[in-house]
Amino acid sequence: MRLSVQPICFQVLADRYAAPGESLAAQVYARVAHALAQAEPLDKRAEISRLFRRNLENGAIGAGRIMANAGTAAHATMVNCFVQPVGGGRSGLSFADGIAEACKTLAMGGGVGYDFSPLPPAAADADASSAAPAVCQAIDRYEEACANLRSAGSRRGAQMAVLSCSHPDILEFAGAKRGRRRWRTFNVSVAVTDAFLDAVERDDAWALEHAARPGAAAIAAGAVRSESGLWRYRVESARAIWDEICRQALHSSEPGLLYIDTIKRTNNLRALESIRATNPCGEQPLPEYGCCVLGPIDLSRLVRHPFGVAAPPEIDLARLGGMVRTQVRMLDNVIDLTRWPLPAQEQEARAKRRIGVGVTGLADMLAMMRLRYDSESGRACAQAVARCIRDHAYAASAALAAERGPFPLYRAQDYLAAGAIGDTLPQEARQAIAEHGLRNSHLVSYAPTGSVSLAFADNCSNGIEPAYGWSYRRRLRVGGESPVEMTAENHAWRLWKRLHPGQSAPPGYFLGAADIAPEDHVAMLAALQPYVDASISKTVPVPGDWPVERVQALFMRGWRAGLKGLTIFRPDPGLEAVMSPAPDATAPGGSPAQDCRICG
Repeated sequence: MRLSVQPICFQVLADRYAAPGESLAAQVYARVAHALAQAEPLDKRAEISRLFRRNLENGAIGAGRIMANAGTAAHATMVNCFVQPVGGGRSGLSFADGIAEACKTLAMGGGVGYDFSPLPPAAADADASSAAPAVCQAIDRYEEACANLRSAGSRRGAQMAVLSCSHPDILEFAGAKRGRRRWRTFNVSVAVTDAFLDAVERDDAWALEHAARPGAAAIAAGAVRSESGLWRYRVESARAIWDEICRQALHSSEPGLLYIDTIKRTNNLRALESIRATNPCGEQPLPEYGCCVLGPIDLSRLVRHPFGVAAPPEIDLARLGGMVRTQVRMLDNVIDLTRWPLPAQEQEARAKRRIGVGVTGLADMLAMMRLRYDSESGRACAQAVARCIRDHAYAASAALAAERGPFPLYRAQDYLAAGAIGDTLPQEARQAIAEHGLRNSHLVSYAPTGSVSLAFADNCSNGIEPAYGWSYRRRLRVGGESPVEMTAENHAWRLWKRLHPGQSAPPGYFLGAADIAPEDHVAMLAALQPYVDASISKTVPVPGDWPVERVQALFMRGWRAGLKGLTIFRPDPGLEAVMSPAPDATAPGGSPAQDCRICG
């Protein structure tokens, strides 16, 4: 059923994605489809352009940088997110060169994640660590560089700072955002290891170590060379460190956690690369100079007989599978067509050809199926969709490998050996991989989709998040001017009202984010993660009066459930909200506005 275009959706499309002369989504689709078909042989371009355009019109869209930049003359990239080395660390870059590389990527529209763990602690010997400042001071420098880019007119950058739980400056890092407006372009995450979490559970001591030589004060305080060859700056209670990390997360909604050993253990290319960080929103763990090419599919478009008005609702999985296969081809083409900020990024991308088929509108889909987001049946439905996406994505990548060749670093044992991802795939897909290999090393990634969902999906629920609410006011910055407030209505709610005229209250399966227990948010993540070879970006809202012990238990639950990362959000009345209830709205859910500046 076609609904009228909401003014806020039209405004976001015009401001963020429409090229000169465009005003309609159909025009954007035509431009993007034509541009991305240019990677095809000449005699196939018209046919593939029509295929891509039809897929876009049906809800298989590109992430923000694709929709904004494909087929334009802008000096910008179509790749959303990157991880890069920090200068002055193990990479061999100078600190200044590391910032310069970051600025090149940010200026072209990419977001960047970094592992700051190689940088020296604040207590390191000043002479020995002169190649780079200490961690928090280094992040200040990156923040300043990004802010200067923004003031020069570039799209506002997004960055991720990651620090190991073994770094001597971990407590300063974890509390850096508390009570002040520091690192506004950064999300921050602590990379926690299995060993650290085991030590927390056993109430063991935890060593904070680094390769940098300690200064005189640190040596006087007891810093010594450890058996590993690192300098042991001090030993503290693992539970005390854990308690402080969780308190800071509860207070400031940061840091998030990266379960770094789970990330490494489940990486398809774990034998070939080392991962220590993610992109700014956390859905893509990446090696240095790695990138992700993203494209979500609007799941709300796949429900037949929504809300059971004419017949029992059902999801068209066959249609979804076909859309996924086309999406894989389109995203693979981006790698060959995009502009790259750095040669090292292009080399890394072409060697592995990572892409990320994702989703948006999951919560809307469940409501249209008359399923609660926090129910077993809702999670089972979501799992069926996730399995369909993964299986068809791998089958499509094998078919592309037969046509174009596998990615250069492809090795059969990474996918078909016992315990590899091939064990979880249907026999048909596994056989195709055995015969042809894979075109792409990774294929599935669930990112935030706030802005593209507004522009191209009638404000459906964002990514895998529950809806914020059914009707609400949203602050929108248009053309760099001061923010204005506009009304936004949730897509599923608009459709329900159209199908149920005269009824004003939503049924019980319409659940906002704050209506769902934090443990059930984590349960949805745990249900989907086995079908996502990269990771999932999602924020878990917690009540304002939650004790830190509940946060600790929730983070431990995420680790045991096999998640790759977890971030909580606690409403803070002292902070200005991006979204607020409309005066006449049915009570909204009250979740954060997870609209990644880059991924969405």
